[in-house]
Amino acid sequence: MSEQSQATSPSSFFNLHVEGVGYLNRVRTVKPKNGQEFLACTVSAIRGSIDAVAYTKFECRVSGAEAKKIVKLLEPDVAAEKAVLIGFKIADIYPELFTYEKGDKKGQAGVSIKGRLLRVKFAKVNGEAVDLPQPAPSSEPDSAAA
Repeated sequence: MSEQSQATSPSSFFNLHVEGVGYLNRVRTVKPKNGQEFLACTVSAIRGSIDAVAYTKFECRVSGAEAKKIVKLLEPDVAAEKAVLIGFKIADIYPELFTYEKGDKKGQAGVSIKGRLLRVKFAKVNGEAVDLPQPAPSSEPDSAAA
């Protein structure tokens, strides 16, 4: 491929998205030694039969302006240890190995599933629906208006 055709051809990506319902936990601002600070959270995704619910935890970097606004809005409820249930979309998940540094598992290996929280579709705090900020209007035509 010539340099010119590389410059004009669109980039291609393989997307891996996880969508579901789960509890929002551990909302925090991460300040790495090198790099820019970012908003992070844990999502405990609910899975399995309603009679035998199981959870999968995702350690997420919050991406996207709308998701950041919503997570910041819900942060006080999470800090107050209220049950914050969200509908979510997480992208680019990958496993990361770590070693427990304290507790019963000190010295043992563990796995964390990391990803980017792209979207919060709905939220409930202690079972009550929360009015979320509406997405900013896009430059694309609104199909609902047609």
